[in-house]
Amino acid sequence: MWIEIYKEVVPEDEIDLGKAALTELFHGVKNNRTPIIVERIVADIDDIVKIVRFDGWQSTTAGKQEVKKALRSVVWVKYRIKDKEVFDKAYGYIEQYY
Repeated sequence: MWIEIYKEVVPEDEIDLGKAALTELFHGVKNNRTPIIVERIVADIDDIVKIVRFDGWQSTTAGKQEVKKALRSVVWVKYRIKDKEVFDKAYGYIEQYY
C-alpha cells in the first residue's frame, strides 16, 4: 500500500510575521544583565517549532504540549530566561503564526 505523507506548508509571509513578533518580544527582554542574541534565540525557536509541529497541532493537547516542551527547552533551558510572561507571549505568537 502506498502512503503519502503531506507536510503542512505555512505561507512564507506567516513565518515572517511569527519571526517578527518573536524578535520584537525578545528585543524587549534584552538588557545589560541578559546578554542574549535576539536573532539566535528567534532562529532556535523557529527551527525547533518547525520540527515538532504538525498540521492542526493547535487543536490537540499533544500538539500544544510538544510545542510548549520545545519552546521551554530553548527559552528556559538553553537561554535561561525564566520569565513566564515572556514564555506565554512567545507561545501565543507560535500558536498564532505557526
